[in-house]
Amino acid sequence: MFFAASNKANQVLFVSYIGNVSLKELVRERENMKTLIGEMSPGFRLLVDFSQFESMDHECLGEIGMTMDLLNHAGIAVVVRVIPDSKRDPGMRILSAFHYRKDVRLVTSESFLEAGRVLGI
Repeated sequence: MFFAASNKANQVLFVSYIGNVSLKELVRERENMKTLIGEMSPGFRLLVDFSQFESMDHECLGEIGMTMDLLNHAGIAVVVRVIPDSKRDPGMRILSAFHYRKDVRLVTSESFLEAGRVLGI
């Protein structure tokens, strides 16, 4: 499952990957993601939740890369990922190196409490 929402007032976009994620789900949510990204102002932040993530189709990585490109072009400033177990990172560090500008701050945290501190929320 894939879920995305935004807090426009705080300029935070939230994305959660839950259980087994399929390419079909990501494609189905593509327009919603474009809309949410379009509502953000340059300098916005992204909170990504992998705490309930189990697996994803290999093909999802291309779709996630395209979304990262959209985020990058919209002016993202900070990406905070909640990954309680580093062994369950589906390859976000590698994708980030290819799809985000060098000045985008990338942080991986083990908990939402830590992520909230990084985001200042």
